[in-house]
Amino acid sequence: MDFFALIEQRRSIRRYKKQPVEAEKIAKIAEAALRAPSSRNLQSTEFIVVTEQATIGRLAQARPHGSSFLHEAPVAIVVCADPEKCDVWIENASIAATYIFLAAEALGLGCCWIQIRERIHHEQKTAEEYVREVLNIPSSRKVEAIIALGYPGEQKPGHPTEELPFAKVFTDTYGVQPR
Repeated sequence: MDFFALIEQRRSIRRYKKQPVEAEKIAKIAEAALRAPSSRNLQSTEFIVVTEQATIGRLAQARPHGSSFLHEAPVAIVVCADPEKCDVWIENASIAATYIFLAAEALGLGCCWIQIRERIHHEQKTAEEYVREVLNIPSSRKVEAIIALGYPGEQKPGHPTEELPFAKVFTDTYGVQPR
């Protein structure tokens, strides 16, 4: 698929068909994530691919709002990183997650980002602590996000070009619009 066609049609999907994702597609998505650029090639990002529905159901409870739709997804990919390995681990993890999004779209799958870092599970526990407990992630790792993944159970058109906020694009200096 043409790259520009892919980004023009990609949308966040929160409803999924009850159809498993083929192991070959999951492997291609994992490979794409591993090919993402990382600062100084330190490769600080790690991924946990979850297909066990009971575990996905528990992960869907990570946040009081914004994660419940995960229970419908046949796959959850937890994106985490080793902050001791690289000071820009957040950026590395975010770039890798973007590669997951683009690979999923290219393979006919839908996905949606669930922010975990800096979010709460409940008053006494962060969403990150909760996800660490569910998946037995060492405390030395930071959890950036969970990506819900599966065959789309909803259709959303791409954002029309005329609705994009082109006023946020400047030329040569802040505030100067392109000619």
